[in-house]
Amino acid sequence: MMGDLGVEDELSFEDRFKQYVMVKKDGKIICSTQCLNPPFNMPSIWNITDIVRQEKLDFLSELSRCLLRRSPENSHQEKEWDAFLGFLQKYKKVAIGKHERFQFFILPPKEGSSFNCTFACYRERRKPSECPVGKASGSTSHVIEDACSPCNKEAVIGAQTRDLSAKASGRPEKTNVQNISLESNFVHANPSYLKTLGHTHSGWSFGAIAEFVDNSRDAKATKLEISIDMIFSRVVGREIPMLCIIDDGCGMNHQEMLQMVSFGHKQPDADDPNRIGRFGIGFKTGAMKLGKDALVLTQTTNSRSIAFLSQTLNEGKDNLEIPIVSYYRYGQFMELDKQNETLFKHNLKAIKEFSPFDKYFIGQKVGLFSKDGTGTHIYIWNLDEWGPNYSLQWESGITGGSSFHQGDILIRSRRVRARPGQMTQMVPLDYSLRSYLEVIFLDPRIKIYVQGSQVKSRPLARSLNRTVVENGTIMGKLVQLTLGCNQLEWEEANCGIFLYWHGRLIEAYKRVGSMMHNGDRGRGVIGVIDVTNLMAEDNGHVWVHNNKQGFQDCEVYAELEKWLGERSDKYLDEHVDKVELKAGSGVYKPDNEWVQCDKCRKWRMLSHGFNSKTLPLQWFCYMKPFNGECEVSEQEVEPGVITISSKRLGYSSTEDPEEIKCKLSRQAVGTSKTRNE
Repeated sequence: MMGDLGVEDELSFEDRFKQYVMVKKDGKIICSTQCLNPPFNMPSIWNITDIVRQEKLDFLSELSRCLLRRSPENSHQEKEWDAFLGFLQKYKKVAIGKHERFQFFILPPKEGSSFNCTFACYRERRKPSECPVGKASGSTSHVIEDACSPCNKEAVIGAQTRDLSAKASGRPEKTNVQNISLESNFVHANPSYLKTLGHTHSGWSFGAIAEFVDNSRDAKATKLEISIDMIFSRVVGREIPMLCIIDDGCGMNHQEMLQMVSFGHKQPDADDPNRIGRFGIGFKTGAMKLGKDALVLTQTTNSRSIAFLSQTLNEGKDNLEIPIVSYYRYGQFMELDKQNETLFKHNLKAIKEFSPFDKYFIGQKVGLFSKDGTGTHIYIWNLDEWGPNYSLQWESGITGGSSFHQGDILIRSRRVRARPGQMTQMVPLDYSLRSYLEVIFLDPRIKIYVQGSQVKSRPLARSLNRTVVENGTIMGKLVQLTLGCNQLEWEEANCGIFLYWHGRLIEAYKRVGSMMHNGDRGRGVIGVIDVTNLMAEDNGHVWVHNNKQGFQDCEVYAELEKWLGERSDKYLDEHVDKVELKAGSGVYKPDNEWVQCDKCRKWRMLSHGFNSKTLPLQWFCYMKPFNGECEVSEQEVEPGVITISSKRLGYSSTEDPEEIKCKLSRQAVGTSKTRNE
């Protein structure tokens, strides 16, 4: 019987080609397996479409066969695999799956045998490729394209194209139209494509760093550290700067790591409101913009993986190689997967040879994982250059709890991003990473550290004066805009709308309406809006650029611009003070001052008149003036009225606001007369 499997049969497959295969049914994962001696271009995902009795398939003995050995990523997959094979064995049934090129049949294991592995038969549904099946060797890395496997030592993504296969085999190229229609042309990725990926963020380096921040938030991280440190590189024989991004999220298993470094994965059919990641290219585009080489070290509760995306390693090669090494937890130890020891030794050797990482350095970095043992580390070196220096410039702050001087990572050029209608050259978030991260999230929860010191989040909607909330409908979808005046932005002569998508900043200081035609119109006026639902279609498509730094030119965006302009002009006419205040003389105090608990990350409204500057750097809900518990719900932002501070002007706090306006007007007139004289 074809399903009978003895020890000798299993051992006979040990030295043959191996490929990971994920077995699924009804879209749900059963188990990850190793396919020993698979055919060329066997798909890496087997979707079971039917289960029939074995006696009805009398042709199975005539088919080629391979061995499926379970390789579960977690205990759930292990249980599912046992239940799946147990069902096939008990009822003597065969699981059938179809692929555009193959039909495969998973046979029931022999009665009384373990469910460690079983046979699978297969047959091709169309003409096979002319490229021969090669035995796996230590010089190949993991296949990173679902539809194909490597054909030679340096191939990683896809098979060779039809004409290359013909030349390699010495056969003349066939030009028969019928034959051409039966041939498959698989993906071939040249290493120069890595440079192309970096162009996605060529306009702004912080857009690349934001991709890593997004991934950390999607991984439910509570803490994210971003820093540039000096490390010794054996490759160049000196210290070099390395960008480090470390979070305490859930980490990635081998399959998830494989997907992160792969190309061409299908976009999800639905727009998940709880995730920022959408396009599947963020890590690759971000890493290749910031530097030439990147290493990812990630750990889940039961696995650890290392991936190396490198231009240095692939220099001079014809096809892209991405070494990946995965470990699995056995008891209290992480051990190398012995079933792929030759391949993994090759990949480890490549990482050690072309990176600053040896086993001791890797061990040191592993020790940085949180007490729960999960998270992801990204290390990028050979950083992008700006003339004789690096594009990024870093400053180390004072260690400890001091807020006197906090470290920062800056864009060396200090250029302000071009925005229609904007005249100011003082936009810190354009060149200061700390300033950008202060407002990157609409509702900040994750703790972010830059150069060792914590970033104090600045939720814009909670920092406005004379707050007005505008509700409306755009193309049948509800939107809500919060408008108000902000003292910091007034002093820096900035204004505009901050547009968030999935709670993440996409566009900042977008001028709309009359702001676009008058450089000083609306000075200090800030709007905040989340357009997640507005920028999504029912079919799952989203109107956001894949670098997440702007929106596509579409009808809904045009209508949004029009609506924002109308609401902003209405606000300027009805609520903004007509008195012209000189820089530094007027203060738009927030309607309410807020502080964030370092434990629960909830925002608490301070009592009226309380000086927020007296609060410690680390503040908790039980402290003054809240004196409460973390379980208490957050307060909502409420509309307020404009307040003009009298402290800087020397006026009494009890003086009537109208008197203050008159004094300011007289002061302005006096200044004008002096100039004329």
